[in-house]
Amino acid sequence: TPVNSETPAAESDLAYVQDKGTLIVGMTDFAPMDYKDDSGEWIGFDADMAKAFAESLGVDVEFLEINWDNKLMELDTKGIDVIWNGMTITDEVTEGASVSEPYCNNGQVVVLPADKAEDYETVESLSGLNFAVENGSAGAAQLDALGLSYVAKTTQADALMEVASGASDACVIDLLMAGAMIGEGTSYPELTYTVQLNSEEYGVAFRKGSDLTEAFNSFWKDAYDAGTVMEVATTYGVQESVIEK
Repeated sequence: TPVNSETPAAESDLAYVQDKGTLIVGMTDFAPMDYKDDSGEWIGFDADMAKAFAESLGVDVEFLEINWDNKLMELDTKGIDVIWNGMTITDEVTEGASVSEPYCNNGQVVVLPADKAEDYETVESLSGLNFAVENGSAGAAQLDALGLSYVAKTTQADALMEVASGASDACVIDLLMAGAMIGEGTSYPELTYTVQLNSEEYGVAFRKGSDLTEAFNSFWKDAYDAGTVMEVATTYGVQESVIEK
């Protein structure tokens, strides 16, 4: 018996997705990347680009809300085909998945009520605060590294609401989300961010060894060259974070 009886086509993730006719995108509710409009449709910078990527593959797109902590397991077990949700490229992700070229710059920032901001402008000043943060997120990793305690919430949106309601003093969320969600003219005008704890990049994750990674990189370059990426980014206010291709 041959050691590997699978044909090359059967090993192709691209062929697998095209064969079933859907690209299942694993994500969370995370404006401005993925969130629902008034009619319940998923929109956002990542959601709109995922629709375009699926179209380029000739398949339908399906969005599946996942527990962020289980993202790699969902990918491995084929519950989803891609993790695409403002995902920070970390060692954990690069070890467990095949990650695209980075497409956005990001960082973890400390968000708190604007009227208290001036007291918390350095990392050293944060020690007495009660934090909220998304479970399993890059923000949680930063708080762990600093030895700061926190309440773990299901999403970054939940962590923001904790601060807005006064249940927590501060939260740590993605800079990209902070840019779109807090400050004058946004959902949370009374909140601001002070300390940026690190610098990061966003990527899209496929299964280990997946040929979808290469398909994505080439799709993204074409979409960038065509002006589509910046057009969609500008719609959602994230154009300053987009990495030039």
